[in-house]
Amino acid sequence: MENRSVITRSASQTAGCTPAASLRTKLTNRRRNEDPVSAVPVKVEVEEKIVSELRASSTPLSTGPELLHEATVQPKTETLPEYPHSRRRRQLKVEYEKDEWFSPMKTEHWEPADWRKQLGFIREMRSSRDAPVDNMGAEKCYDIEAPAHVRRFQVLVSLMLSSQTKDQVTAAAMQKLRAHGCTVENILATDDEKLGKLIYPVGFWRNKVKYLKLTSAMLQKEFGGDIPNSVEGLVRLPGVGPKMAHLAMDIAWDQVSGIGVDTHVHRISNRLGWLRKATKNPEETRKALEEWLPRELWSEINWLLVGFGQQVCLPVNPLCSVCLNQHSCPSAHKNSPPKRPKSGSPRSPSPTSSSKIKTEPKQEAALKDEMINKELLPTPVSHTTKRRLKTKINA
Repeated sequence: MENRSVITRSASQTAGCTPAASLRTKLTNRRRNEDPVSAVPVKVEVEEKIVSELRASSTPLSTGPELLHEATVQPKTETLPEYPHSRRRRQLKVEYEKDEWFSPMKTEHWEPADWRKQLGFIREMRSSRDAPVDNMGAEKCYDIEAPAHVRRFQVLVSLMLSSQTKDQVTAAAMQKLRAHGCTVENILATDDEKLGKLIYPVGFWRNKVKYLKLTSAMLQKEFGGDIPNSVEGLVRLPGVGPKMAHLAMDIAWDQVSGIGVDTHVHRISNRLGWLRKATKNPEETRKALEEWLPRELWSEINWLLVGFGQQVCLPVNPLCSVCLNQHSCPSAHKNSPPKRPKSGSPRSPSPTSSSKIKTEPKQEAALKDEMINKELLPTPVSHTTKRRLKTKINA
């Protein structure tokens, strides 16, 4: 009984130190409850078995508590519960499958039905390249013998002057500016009155004088006299919008950053039905075109449609009868003025119904002159005739 109490006390002291000691304590207590007399032999037998197993292994032997600690801690670090981790992975997998199922709807591609055929016809109609933009556009307005940074600045100036202005007027203004010296330094050294006379009569020339001065000062201060080589930098300049920025990147830096959409490109794209829905301004048209038009056509589409709009698809009275796209264009013959039948034909208007015809001011003046020549309008009554009529009525 004394030996058993001593052994039990030593086991309780080591139980708080190592997991093996706690295991021995549990085995001892269990055995003590079943057979109190045989508790000591079982405890000694367990300790001898553990020591013999450790001697058979290749690891060096050490004291009992330390060795038991090393032998029992290792399995606990290897066996971790995997159920929560696998449960999380299954949830992520389900979410990924849902996103994958919805992805085709986000990448839906739309394009007009006959746009390739229509573009081919426009190329054919523009093959002669004799529109004003071909000879007097921004690509033709800079000095080819000037330094590179001066050429780029002149391209930007010509684009700034071209807003709300015909190419003929822009080319004449650029010719006068180049003779004066179209550089950042000369623009800053020129007073506003002189600069206004040089660029007159471009549209909004007073505002453009102010923009040219502010832009030149900004270029000299921040960019060393050169123009920015990014759309973000160009649109920061006073008087420069997205259209000018994309065209400047294409012409000056030879980089295609976007489609340059002006009033011609905006108008023709809506007329041809090249947009999923009608747009209200050129910037909306640019974004809508870039969604479906192949990128290799972004540089070509501007000068194609601008020249086509200058010669055939005019803003007023477009020449739909000579356009090769008149059979596929949804706006064909809708914007053209109605043809008046010749006088004397069965469909010619009568003198009484001629006032009901809606005509434009020029057509109305021409129709009035024609009616006067054919004596369809009553002749003016003189004052003497009016007096005679009054005397007859009074009598």
